[in-house]
Amino acid sequence: QVQLVESGGDSVQTGGSLRLSCAASRNPYSSYCMGWFRQAPGKEREGVATVDSGSTTTYADSVKGRFTISKDNAKITLYLQMDSLKPEDTAMYYCALQIGLTSYCNAQEFTRAYNYRGQGTQVTVSS
Repeated sequence: QVQLVESGGDSVQTGGSLRLSCAASRNPYSSYCMGWFRQAPGKEREGVATVDSGSTTTYADSVKGRFTISKDNAKITLYLQMDSLKPEDTAMYYCALQIGLTSYCNAQEFTRAYNYRGQGTQVTVSS
């Protein structure tokens, strides 16, 4: 079992920045994929970004150039730096973990296959 706890969500104005953190209760397995997805009220889940155990990253087109995913292996923590925030970024943000590397380790398909996820942290961007 792995517990994931997100933090860092807040309310900001358009153009602002936030950094989300996701602390894991134990080191992920030797091969894994971690990432962020989001869900706004009335909308489907949307993969945002992923990073695998080899540090390869992927991003949704909607956040490319604005968001940066990273991980600190020593702290067992995943991050999402969000800059130039827009109202359409408003959502609950979740971090999740896939055990092993699969073809779903990309922002577009990440939500289709993960083993653990956190409870989420709310991001609200006002215009």
